[in-house]
Amino acid sequence: MNAFNKYSYLMLLLPLPALAYADSGYAWRVATTALIFILLAASANLLTGVSGLMSLGHGAIYGLGAYASALLSTQCGLGAWLALPLAGAAASLIGFLVTLPTLRLVSIYFAVATLGIGEIIYVTLLNWVDLTRGPMGITDIPTLGGGGQGAIFWETLAITLACLYLIHRVMHSYYGNALRALREDDQCIQALGLSPFRLKSQVLLVSYFFAGIAGALWAHTTGYIAPDSFKFDQSVLILAMVVVGGLGSLPGAIIGAILLIALPEVLRPIGDYRMFTVGLILFLTILFRPKGLWPEAAALKLVRGWWGLREGWK
Repeated sequence: MNAFNKYSYLMLLLPLPALAYADSGYAWRVATTALIFILLAASANLLTGVSGLMSLGHGAIYGLGAYASALLSTQCGLGAWLALPLAGAAASLIGFLVTLPTLRLVSIYFAVATLGIGEIIYVTLLNWVDLTRGPMGITDIPTLGGGGQGAIFWETLAITLACLYLIHRVMHSYYGNALRALREDDQCIQALGLSPFRLKSQVLLVSYFFAGIAGALWAHTTGYIAPDSFKFDQSVLILAMVVVGGLGSLPGAIIGAILLIALPEVLRPIGDYRMFTVGLILFLTILFRPKGLWPEAAALKLVRGWWGLREGWK
């Protein structure tokens, strides 16, 4: 195996430090936002790409993590580093409980149900003024380390890399293979003696935990959150990242997130034509690469080659 294949995962992250070294607060901010959405796309990819549960409410789970961490640090006095994992756990548990009644649904019916769940969470965040301050949002949220934008970027990078490693281990394990079998055929899973309901419950908890961590990172890197940041359009954006990058592919999710966050900023000099150009590029990408920029089959081949495993690896 050549060096390119061996270190391709790390090479995916090279543009981010390069962008940050442009030495401006704006560049640091864009790079930090890209990292947060990389983590979001990876968590959504685990749910939608690997296990086949298409979620249209992932943006709302992201919001649960952001609000949980903001409330824990501003109302309960917890440090940001302690609030971060607690927020992930809170988003995972609350998201799981509200999604639980929909786990018997399949395909588009599950997707529509998660759309409704996302709207319920958004309306709750908007109208529960006593807790969330409604449309005014929560301000003065402490940063992770109390440093400038450069320090925030490196802290976010470290947390994102640790989470991506954990997601990678889940995806490329016996459990990850069971999730892929669940995606292909429920009855196949039952024939193997596994419970589809239990697998769906577990993957929801894991995916929502990392979405909650991403939300907490957003709260602690911006210092301010409001319900409008977690509307349906955010769920669509996250899903687009996963699809453009390649369903079921972790490097694909990373590429999709970088593309959809960085491309609008790179094209900012062309003004009003910016979003038109972004839409056109996405359309052409889907048209000519329907399985994504880095499809699942290529990602699996890379990982199996990385560890010296043959096609029969499970």
